[in-house]
Amino acid sequence: MAGHGIDFTAGPIRKNMLLFAVPLLLSNLFQQLYNAADSVIVGNFVGAEALAAVSSSTPLINMMVGFFNGMAIGAGVVIAGYFGARDMEKLRRAIHTDIAFGIIAGAVLVILGTVFTPLILRWMQTPEDVLPESIRYFRIYSLGVIFSVLYNIMMGIMNAIGDSRHPLYYLILSSIINIFLDLFLVGVVHTGVSGAAFATIMSQAVSSILCLRKLMHDDTPYRVRLRDIRIDVGMLRRIISYGLPSGIQNSVINFANIIVQTNINTFASAAVAGSGAYSKIEGFAFLPITSFSLSLTTFVGQNIGAGKRDRVLKGMRFGILCSITLAEIIGLSFFLFAPLLISLFNTDPAVVSFGVRQARIESLFYCFLALSHCIAGVLRGAGKATVPMMIMLGSWCIFRVIYITVALSVSHTVELVYAAYPITWLISSTLFILYLMKTDWLHAAERHRDF
Repeated sequence: MAGHGIDFTAGPIRKNMLLFAVPLLLSNLFQQLYNAADSVIVGNFVGAEALAAVSSSTPLINMMVGFFNGMAIGAGVVIAGYFGARDMEKLRRAIHTDIAFGIIAGAVLVILGTVFTPLILRWMQTPEDVLPESIRYFRIYSLGVIFSVLYNIMMGIMNAIGDSRHPLYYLILSSIINIFLDLFLVGVVHTGVSGAAFATIMSQAVSSILCLRKLMHDDTPYRVRLRDIRIDVGMLRRIISYGLPSGIQNSVINFANIIVQTNINTFASAAVAGSGAYSKIEGFAFLPITSFSLSLTTFVGQNIGAGKRDRVLKGMRFGILCSITLAEIIGLSFFLFAPLLISLFNTDPAVVSFGVRQARIESLFYCFLALSHCIAGVLRGAGKATVPMMIMLGSWCIFRVIYITVALSVSHTVELVYAAYPITWLISSTLFILYLMKTDWLHAAERHRDF
């Protein structure tokens, strides 16, 4: 099995975690590059209103896929545990059930996205000059959202068995395809936001097909076979028990971000475009955060499955330190070079001004964002996904919405909306640290795992 992925239950902790996290980081880099490509190309070839149309759809896209990506994280915890415990039969059933669930979930999202797009975008108070293009972009994207769901599920499966390299290779290829299709469809054929959406779903289709092909051709006891892709009710129940808290957390937090986006939409299309440009660059700060958070979930899951408590604690400390250090370096760079970076998306002075203001308020606090995500990753790997769900829902959702509602009733300024993020990152980090200090979370996780 070692030839197909990294076994976190043996060998040097730091080396193995870096060997796993670096391909994840590069995968996230290419993911971010091709997400940013849509905005850069649309913003420069079509204009600020088209950029705002793409930007206004982003929180809605995140909410759509967020729930099922959270479920994929839960499935990854189950798979990592069986891998660590060397239970090949249950590992095989978990993988096939996970893929079957992804197919069903993706089909449901296709229907929901195409039917309810206009209603939701109007509810979000999307500016009228942006609304038609936003509807067009999101509806086309929704037609291919099943590929996004399946890619994330199969990437989660590969990560859980220690393989972060092959998802990287497939994502590099799909990123190149996306950029070339964007340039051709938007820059040459002049299809506007429709071309950008089509380029995205085509590139996601390529990456998901390649992931499935890899899982089908691995010569392992858990090799994927099309005839075995079906729902095992008992295994699905177990996956849901681990994934549901993360899925709910992702969906509700993204719903809260839609509330934030709705308030930004009240400041006109330049604010929407500026915020969209900022969010694409902010995504680069998520590179080390996501990489080490997922690494920690896999690392902890495998080692608890193998009953190796000391490795869990050593790996946790190393992963968190790496993540917050790298995130803060990116945040400082963003703070210093914000005007240049925002102008890459659109040179309209109003758009750049809004984007720079948001960057200067939020970017120096990425260390708290990293700390929260990494501790959440550790707890999910330990099978305690309810804890990060409760902390993040309370701070990033309930408190964030209350804060914005009260703050804007006092003064309708966009800076108050931007400030909601660093404030809530600090609150969640404080709560996570207190939880780790006041509870014997690892002992409880060991008692309740049955791998």
